Amino acid sequence: MKISVELTLLPLQNDFETPIINFIKALRNSDFTVLENPLSTQIYGDFNTLMPFLTDEIRNSFEHQEHVVVNMKIVKSDRSTYEPTF
Repeated sequence: MKISVELTLLPLQNDFETPIINFIKALRNSDFTVLENPLSTQIYGDFNTLMPFLTDEIRNSFEHQEHVVVNMKIVKSDRSTYEPTF
């Protein structure tokens, strides 16, 4: 099944940009479709391959930071081609 995931990484430290950049670069280097905006990053793919990938990348981020929050929303469908009609 296809899913769409919106992620926001929130490092709770003064140097917050570096961990965010590293996290986004790891997502970009995957075979998944990745779209970004100033507030979050969206990644799209098959549930059975995307979720283990995200688990590894989130774990990696957690291991390299003392305090960090990840906000994640998961939608059951591929919304990568969504365009507003209003």
